[in-house]
Amino acid sequence: MSHDTIAINRQMNKFDSHASVWLFGYGSLIFKPDFPFLAQRAASISGWTRRFWQGSHDHRGTETAPGRVVTLVPDPDAICHGMAFLVTPEEFAHLDQREKNGYLRLATQMQFDDGSSDEGIVYIATHDNAAYLGPADEHAIARQIATARGPSGPNSDYLLGLAQSLRALGKPDPHVFEIERHLAALGVTQQYA
Repeated sequence: MSHDTIAINRQMNKFDSHASVWLFGYGSLIFKPDFPFLAQRAASISGWTRRFWQGSHDHRGTETAPGRVVTLVPDPDAICHGMAFLVTPEEFAHLDQREKNGYLRLATQMQFDDGSSDEGIVYIATHDNAAYLGPADEHAIARQIATARGPSGPNSDYLLGLAQSLRALGKPDPHVFEIERHLAALGVTQQYA
């Protein structure tokens, strides 16, 4: 599958007739929502785990030096915590553009912290997209993140912003926090707020 998934995502019309739909964010959407939303709630989805296995050629890296950003990988015993945003379907055009580098818009069931649940969408970059970098140990991921930079800024700011947001939610993520620990050992701190 190509890097650019906009055309594929436009075919996903399950929620187009809805007045609003929940969007589950587990990466930069948690700390950098650049779209209007009607409501925001802490949420989680089951059966997925967050991993820095997706390449970023358009935001946190370049074609020749991609950064690493998160995607979700199947894990039947996992729960991925994040933030849900209630959006109107008109926001899909912007979100499809933002998530175009290999991410597909998929339907998912999400649970809210109050025990309620609802169906919504999540963007996941599967292993068959052209920007997928795949597994690596946290130290190797940290080294790549430490040097990558793209139009949206240093890759390290993405990792550090995500770690800070997960702490604020009270939802630790061992994978994210271990990469953060390795970044600190490399002397990398957040460059921009």
